[in-house]
Amino acid sequence: MGKGMKAGKKPKNRQGGGGGDMQKQLKQLQAMQAEMEQTQAELEEKQVTTTAGGGAIEVTVNGKKEITKLTIDKDVVDPDDVEMLQDLVIAAVNEAMRQIAELEESEMSRITGGFGGLGGFGF
Repeated sequence: MGKGMKAGKKPKNRQGGGGGDMQKQLKQLQAMQAEMEQTQAELEEKQVTTTAGGGAIEVTVNGKKEITKLTIDKDVVDPDDVEMLQDLVIAAVNEAMRQIAELEESEMSRITGGFGGLGGFGF
């Protein structure tokens, strides 16, 4: 028993209402989930374009993390140095994917206010 409590006495509810707060929180979570779904749909429509090799390689990736455009300057195509071309393509694609992930994280943290562990709620 806590200090100053008598046998048989129930502790006071410090939440002051109980069920109403839970309903309010549930509604807030549902609204947040709806906003996140809307934002995710909007993100899927966005695109980022990055370059590598001083513009010799250009890659466009959409919010679904799909490459929608790849441009290779013909001057960078050297049959004797295919590895350089491969490295430039990889660098451009990785940068585009990083930018899409950063955009997604920024938009979602705007909605969640920086909450971390919302995974259990289907977010």
